[in-house]
Parts: sequence; C-alpha cells; structure tokens
Amino acid sequence: MSHASLKDPIGRIRWVGRIEAVSFLFLLGVAMPMKYLADQEIWVKVTGMAHGVLFLLLLLLVGIAWLEKCIPLKTAAMVMGASLLPFGPFVVDSRLAKRETDAG
Repeated sequence: MSHASLKDPIGRIRWVGRIEAVSFLFLLGVAMPMKYLADQEIWVKVTGMAHGVLFLLLLLLVGIAWLEKCIPLKTAAMVMGASLLPFGPFVVDSRLAKRETDAG
C-alpha cells in the first residue's frame, strides 16, 4: 500500500477494495476447498460473512464518493464491476491511485 489515505474518499475505497479482494480470494481459495474437501462449512460461513460485509462497505464508500462528486459514475461502476472478479480490485487500484494523486 503506497500512500492511500483514509482521509480521502478514494483512499478509503482503495483500502477497503484491497481488503475485500483478499477476503474474496480467501473465500475462493481456502474456505470453499475446506467446505468441499474437508467438510468444514464454518470456513465459508465466517469468511462469507466477512466478505459480504466488506463488499457492502465498499458499495457504500463508492456510493458516497460518487454522491460527493469525488468519482464519476463510470469510475464507480468500474470499481463495483471489478469487485465481482477475484483480482478485479487490484487491477482498478492503479487507476484509483492516479485519480487520488490528481485530486490531492
């Protein structure tokens, strides 16, 4: 993590986006195999809940940033679309970093 600031709306989106992406990868790469290969559903329940909360928090932060005109609708849609893909938030992070630098 470079200089993403929690004081900046875009910085908050970047932080939460990265954490949400890691939770998604953990859900797919660890929790799901534990459920189906080791018959331990608790991994999916706990990780799925955490990932769901992080996804909703990301959605809220993106919505707030869009309403405050910190990001255009196209960027907001790109961030939310990318969050549906396992490595998507990491891909759009560089674009958000540039926007954060331009704004600051």
